[in-house]
Amino acid sequence: MKKYMLMGFLLICTTVMAQMESGLGVTAGLNYGSTGDLRENGQTIIDNPDEKIGYHLGVYWKIDLDFLYLRPELKYTKLSNEYNGSQFDVQKIDVPLLLGTNIIGPLHVFAGPSLQYIVDTKLQDTALSDVQNEWSVGAQFGVGVNLGDLGIDVRYERGFTNNEVRFIRNNIAAQGTLDTRPEQIILALSLRL
Repeated sequence: MKKYMLMGFLLICTTVMAQMESGLGVTAGLNYGSTGDLRENGQTIIDNPDEKIGYHLGVYWKIDLDFLYLRPELKYTKLSNEYNGSQFDVQKIDVPLLLGTNIIGPLHVFAGPSLQYIVDTKLQDTALSDVQNEWSVGAQFGVGVNLGDLGIDVRYERGFTNNEVRFIRNNIAAQGTLDTRPEQIILALSLRL
């Protein structure tokens, strides 16, 4: 019995120590959420677009700082949602700067700002102007579990900076804007290299 308890203790210690090692890794996963309001001629037409599944992939660097860790990430993200049957896609580069701590064993929590660079926006069958600001700021927070080199986390992201793209519908006088700020739940898998 003592032998099994010792083996269990060593397995737990190994898992905890694996959490405390700095290193580089890759991450990928799914996003579920939407962007902001659609406005025409100054009035909100749609304030809750239909949410769709998007994806992300990227790299991270985890730096241990005693009982805290810093985890900057660089990710390509594609978001999609729908406004009355017209699909709106946003492609962006995300740079979350996360600060976290281990709670119990492999369980950890984290939060931090997320810098976002809008690469492209597309609204089905509609010409769009360039986004108002290519750079915007948001925040992410979440919880994760690491088992050795493999990790899984769930996080919430919200964009703070008001960032709109303009459009003209059907070459008529109706002018509109789409708010590109994300509000989403992110499921991410990571692998430390």
